[in-house]
Amino acid sequence: MTVHAMWVMLGVLGILAVAYRYYSAFLAARVAALDDSRTTPAHAHYDGQNFHPTNRWVLFGHHFAAISGAGPLIGPVLAIQFGYLPGLVWLVVGVCLAGAVQDMLVLAASVQRGGQSLAGIARAELGRPAGLATAIAILYIIIIALAGLGVVVVKALGGEDVPMKAGATLIYPPSAPFERKLYPQGPSIYPVPPGSTYKFGAGERETMLMHEEFQLSVPHGESLKGNPKGEGWILPKDTKRLVPGSSWGTFTIACTIPIALFVGWYMFRFRKGKVVEASLLGAVAVLAATFFGAKVPGSPLEPYFALSRDQTIYAIAAYGFVAAVLPVWLLLAPRDYLSSFLKIGTIALLVGGVIVANPKLEAPMVNHHFQNGGGPYFDGPIFPYVFICIMCGAISGFHALVSSGTTPKMVDREKDVRMIGYGAMLMEGLVGVVALIAAAALPNTMYYDINIDLAKRPDFLAKHPDFAHELLAADVDHGGELVAMEQDVKESLHGRTGGAVTLAVGMARIFTNALPRLKGLVGYWYHFAIMFEALFILTTIDAGTRIGRFLVQEFLGKIWKPLGDLNNWGASLLATGLVVFGWAYFIKTGSVETIWPMFGMANQLLAVIALSVVTTVLVNSGRGRYAPVTLVPMLFVLATTSTTGYYEITGKFYRMIQSGAVVKGYLNIGLTAMLLTCVAVILLSALGKWLGAYRKPAKLEAEV
Repeated sequence: MTVHAMWVMLGVLGILAVAYRYYSAFLAARVAALDDSRTTPAHAHYDGQNFHPTNRWVLFGHHFAAISGAGPLIGPVLAIQFGYLPGLVWLVVGVCLAGAVQDMLVLAASVQRGGQSLAGIARAELGRPAGLATAIAILYIIIIALAGLGVVVVKALGGEDVPMKAGATLIYPPSAPFERKLYPQGPSIYPVPPGSTYKFGAGERETMLMHEEFQLSVPHGESLKGNPKGEGWILPKDTKRLVPGSSWGTFTIACTIPIALFVGWYMFRFRKGKVVEASLLGAVAVLAATFFGAKVPGSPLEPYFALSRDQTIYAIAAYGFVAAVLPVWLLLAPRDYLSSFLKIGTIALLVGGVIVANPKLEAPMVNHHFQNGGGPYFDGPIFPYVFICIMCGAISGFHALVSSGTTPKMVDREKDVRMIGYGAMLMEGLVGVVALIAAAALPNTMYYDINIDLAKRPDFLAKHPDFAHELLAADVDHGGELVAMEQDVKESLHGRTGGAVTLAVGMARIFTNALPRLKGLVGYWYHFAIMFEALFILTTIDAGTRIGRFLVQEFLGKIWKPLGDLNNWGASLLATGLVVFGWAYFIKTGSVETIWPMFGMANQLLAVIALSVVTTVLVNSGRGRYAPVTLVPMLFVLATTSTTGYYEITGKFYRMIQSGAVVKGYLNIGLTAMLLTCVAVILLSALGKWLGAYRKPAKLEAEV
């Protein structure tokens, strides 16, 4: 069955519009009971730094930017391994009935309780044990969530050293020269020309045609040796393929930081309140940074921006630290507003591009090869993994931290909660749908050429011979398209796992097909897309680190009161440093395949916690008849996450122990068990409150 994207997009837009017009109005009037006559925390506790009344459009931008990290962009891209239909249904249904409901009602509860955090609300509504369990779960989830977001940026911008199989054969094309660059104290570098063949086994399917040019690094003292049994060169142990970092993308992202500082100064000090002026200046500056970034590759500036994997991690950690301690108006709010200005504009362009280009969805509706597991990212069945993979675009517990963190401290009027809470989440759901369409419109061979790790590709294809046969057959028709794009974007695209590169390639193809006369701009489209993705992620990292800092200071304040003072610079620096160290450590020691499922499971368990807390708020405030709007999605997400926990503990984590990674395996099992225990404590406490409220009216009636 052939499906074109335009009809999918129009249907999704109609569903989202109806949900906002009617369902969010019901939630605002009846469930949350929003009332503008009440004073919001931004006015009641104004301090000019954390509590600050903010224009609702600026705050919408901050909130949307803070919640829209890697999840809605990357999750749908990774989930294409299952086919596009399961992810599409979950995105649309989940965002309207679960994600947007959670975000809006948590924000309303926090605003109506002085800007309290989710842990504070849980403690007040459920009691101290549940409050402590919530705080522990939140702190762990923040660290894992920020690691999951950060690893995507690292995969998109940082360089890599990809191990090649020892003893494999590399065959140069007949006309290509054999060259080697020798370094006295370092590895030998071999430029490998396009058209070379990589043979990692004896069978026909254990061969890869390398369409792209790349470089091999051979250990010092070693060299490629001729194959005594035939043509080609034998790869010695520890031979690596070098994938340089994206100097163009890193330059553009780096430029957005001083641009955001300028916008913040302009909007809050130089021309106070001139939001439109500041936004236009910032947008023009960011577009200029993207344009001039094309000049960086091959220039004297390239070494400063072509960062390695570790250098990229350190740069992100430094940014997260600085952004979390600076006043909210100086960097956080203007950067979020500026990036959301670009994000919403880009999403609008993508929606228009999808409608104009109307690409065919090349991915299968349901991929029979991996529907029961074995795909490049998730070795498990569609249920529950598609619901764990696609989290932020449908429902995300991390959003509850933003809705009870920075945002409630900046709400000007209570009724702004509807637009900010429900509306921003619908926008994120739309982002997820657009990302899914962009990935599903890629030819299968392009999708898997990007998303199968180069180091693991030989074993992956050998494990799935039927899939390998289809992929090799499709490679005849589409193998050269990705190579041509590599020449346009000036970097390698094969094996760039993590989802960010896949989405950027998909976006560039949609823009190019929608504007065929501008095909020469495909490199700019691609790097604009990378900047767009990185802005999404970095704005979540800065807000998430700040929220983590608030929570750590709550803990530290119980040990020594001055450490809990949010305006104490020393305490702020200490708490921020602890949070940044935690998520940076996970990025450095993990990968997308290990971090993303942990992120998804932890994130969805936090959604269970948030929905149980909001349900308790409704019951305790006498609005228990509306509890099903939060209780039903909570039970569904609980089913998916608990099933995932079982699969992860008995599958992936147990295999880690068997393979020799004993400490890491037991650590992951322990952390997962701890999180499930925290959720159980919270749910049991909530259930006690619900049953108590149910029995109380019956008891009063009997007494009467």
